[in-house]
Amino acid sequence: MSTAVEAIYQKGLLQLLTPLPLPEHSRVRVAVELITDDTERSEWLSHSQQQLETIWDNAADDVFNELLAS
Repeated sequence: MSTAVEAIYQKGLLQLLTPLPLPEHSRVRVAVELITDDTERSEWLSHSQQQLETIWDNAADDVFNELLAS
């Protein structure tokens, strides 16, 4: 699983703005990218994320998964 979430760095800790669907004590790898107030970039990233989710989450892929399983 790979996902991107926003966080705030405060007093040496990263506080996530949205919770992650992970079991307690899961080990994760964190890559930090400083977010600037670039509205156009934020809009492009949001649009890109929506497009990727649409492409990866579709019923047509189930056919390929069934073929790989057999």
